[in-house]
Amino acid sequence: MKLWEKGIATHKKIESFTIGEDRTLDLKLAKYDIKASLAHAEMLHKVKLISDQELTDIRKGLKILAESIENENFEIESEFEDVHSKIEFELGRLIGASAKKIHTARSRNDQVLVDLHLYIKDEILSIRSLIKDLFEVLIELSKQHKNVLMPGYTHFQVAMPSSFGLWFSAYAESLIDDLIHLNAAYQISDQNPLGSAAGYGSSFPIDRELTTRLLAFNTMKYNVVAAQMSRGKLELSLAFALSSIALTLSKFTTDICIYNSQNFGFISFPDELTTGSSIMPHKKNPDVIELIRANCNKIQALPAQISMITNNLPSGYHRDFQLLKSEIMHGIDLMKENLEILSFMLKEIKINKNILEDEIYDNLYSVEAVNNLVMQGVSFRDAYKVVAKNIASSNYEPSKEINHTHIGSLGNLCLTEIEKKLHFIYSKTFDKAID
Repeated sequence: MKLWEKGIATHKKIESFTIGEDRTLDLKLAKYDIKASLAHAEMLHKVKLISDQELTDIRKGLKILAESIENENFEIESEFEDVHSKIEFELGRLIGASAKKIHTARSRNDQVLVDLHLYIKDEILSIRSLIKDLFEVLIELSKQHKNVLMPGYTHFQVAMPSSFGLWFSAYAESLIDDLIHLNAAYQISDQNPLGSAAGYGSSFPIDRELTTRLLAFNTMKYNVVAAQMSRGKLELSLAFALSSIALTLSKFTTDICIYNSQNFGFISFPDELTTGSSIMPHKKNPDVIELIRANCNKIQALPAQISMITNNLPSGYHRDFQLLKSEIMHGIDLMKENLEILSFMLKEIKINKNILEDEIYDNLYSVEAVNNLVMQGVSFRDAYKVVAKNIASSNYEPSKEINHTHIGSLGNLCLTEIEKKLHFIYSKTFDKAID
């Protein structure tokens, strides 16, 4: 069944090619299609395009279908093109002629658009919750290990003393930047496109403000052409946010892989969270962390994929948009899996507390030696040359009493301010859905 059929059968090859993955992907949209259809029916009743009895019938039928979806008894068989045709057919089977009026004043174009807006809103909230879980794990690790020193590196060269507190909280704060991108995507998704029909509105006396309220959108897309133009921009805005999160996670997982290697030995994981080699019995591989990194690299390509599908399309609807559904849905699922498994892994991480005892890290303290001379009245440039000369002639004696107090206090300050920052970002955009 196709909503647009006029009695002429579509060639099987054309049907298969144009439907693509829709039957599978649309299962994610089914509950949103019910929700939007119910709001649309309420609006049709208010403007007297359907009767009291017809609204009652539609409510009853949609409730039955919603329960079927919730209980995972809903499927889209091969005779249906997509979720929209399946739901309209099943509604007709359940309530009869009243179902034929549900499509009044809407098009499949604004139908799929409103489904995607509702779906993406919910998925952003789900991703936000997973980011908060990861943030809290990182902050807790930062508190536990704020006084455990580790070497900082630049250019893969030993640089200056740092701490695990600073390392963990750095990634916590980076996630806050990613939330800003996610918040922007949420605001773009929080606009109701229903009522734009095929992109040029409807001559029926519809009430778009009512459906906006019923569907809990903050506002609507007022211009009906702009509403259709949001197809692609909606997905791209989320893709940029996912890419930003992925950038943070890919950098963090690379750190973990390096620090977990025998050459560094900064951290480790329990044996049951690692994998082995088929021929090397000593191997304990961080496969989970490596897969997160690879997945994040895939996600960082998502904005480019969506841009290449949409960037030269004029206004109005084009079937090219159908291909966006697969890309963004897979990207969402992949990100959620990454965030969940990374939080799980980090809760079991083990920290080496004696890293700086190795003499290869003696030069970490050179900056402190320079600073000590400066505090004694030597100019910075002269102090720098003195310490550099001592290092070159092997006369440099590091003072390892450094920075435990300083780095610890810096870590405490960071933690306090980072947590404040997170709460501000959350409340600024999501105060109506914070819990």
